[in-house]
Amino acid sequence: MKTLQELTRPNIWKLKPYSSARDEYKGVTASVFLDANENPYNLPHNRYPDPMQWELKTELSKIKKVAPEHIFLGNGSDEAIDLVFRAFCEPGVDNVVAIDPTYGMYQVCADVNNVEYRKVLLDEHFQFSADKLLAAADERTKLIFLCSPNNPTGNDLLRSEIEKLLREFEGLVILDEAYSDFSESSSFLLDLDKYPNLVVFQTFSKAWGCAAIRLGMAFASTEIIGILSKIKYPYNVNQLTQKQAIEMLHKYYEIERWVKRLKEEREDLEKRFSELPLTVEVFPSDANFFLVRVTDAVKIYNYLVGEGIIVRNRNSISLCGNCLRVTVGTRMENDKLIEALQGFII
Repeated sequence: MKTLQELTRPNIWKLKPYSSARDEYKGVTASVFLDANENPYNLPHNRYPDPMQWELKTELSKIKKVAPEHIFLGNGSDEAIDLVFRAFCEPGVDNVVAIDPTYGMYQVCADVNNVEYRKVLLDEHFQFSADKLLAAADERTKLIFLCSPNNPTGNDLLRSEIEKLLREFEGLVILDEAYSDFSESSSFLLDLDKYPNLVVFQTFSKAWGCAAIRLGMAFASTEIIGILSKIKYPYNVNQLTQKQAIEMLHKYYEIERWVKRLKEEREDLEKRFSELPLTVEVFPSDANFFLVRVTDAVKIYNYLVGEGIIVRNRNSISLCGNCLRVTVGTRMENDKLIEALQGFII
């Protein structure tokens, strides 16, 4: 692996970060705060939130088994995705490599940051080859993006290929584990010390049921976390989000029940889909959704819209011709979906 200084944009490496009032004073004993030009009324919302979210990170570390210093929190995972481009990729010069198909925001952020985005097609089993990704890379490749379980295909990527990539790639491997709570495979979080070039993304939007609060997580070496923290906006995670996340962490047992129930519903829904005349193939899933190839994705999608049921039409995505992506809902929602599809005339 190249050194972190070699991977980081020179201006970012030299950057002196903005120091907010709450960065300069970190104590808890003061009773009068006259340092941040805040309005003294409308407590507690008048005060700026902790810019580094230390209370939340401390609680999160107990569940993730990762020290707080290895955690970055952002306004959704999309913030962390954007920041790795801004920190490590020189616009118009560097490039990144990613599997295809996968989560669309990787390419959007590449385009926004004027960074070449190189796609490597998955095979017929929606798996990737580390050798093919490495072959697509060159001396200007700073990042490789993986998503496991992958979106929109739903499957875990082969751990052996991920490990090979981590061993042989000179840059950073970004592993998006947004859906890992629904998988039987182990997270790579406990391998952070083993692979200094690994950055793991997770989110509160899926298993935690908190898409509305916009909270994403990145886990990496303290040095990489330091770079991301240096260039983020000063108060990037608001106080309401931090408070709600802490409350959710205190009832982790409920999240575990949700995950168990959704995995059971996923298995049932996949079986019921496989029995429908319109179904061509249901692809195995390790996420809270699954991909299904149907006779006519556009026609069936529009039919469901007319029934007030929204799934995702993935017909135009690589390898996903005539495919719909179906999120697993409650039993009642799943029943409505199947009942509607049973009334569809091919």
